[in-house]
Amino acid sequence: MWPWTVNPLVKSSLLWGAIGALSFLVLIQGYHLVTGEFVGAAVMAGVASLVFVASAVSAHLLRPTLARQNERA
Repeated sequence: MWPWTVNPLVKSSLLWGAIGALSFLVLIQGYHLVTGEFVGAAVMAGVASLVFVASAVSAHLLRPTLARQNERA
């Protein structure tokens, strides 16, 4: 068992961040395969980190709004 537990809402937001970062990496890989241009590992890692943070924060902040909208549907 882990010495600490993570709030399920925070865990969900972090997982959405991981999905966003991995999606970006898949897209940049496709760009590399189609064009043959290599962007650079440091650039890819930096942008993937930014996408991770942006996706996780936006998922965490938009959760209440999306939950309310889904209840109305």
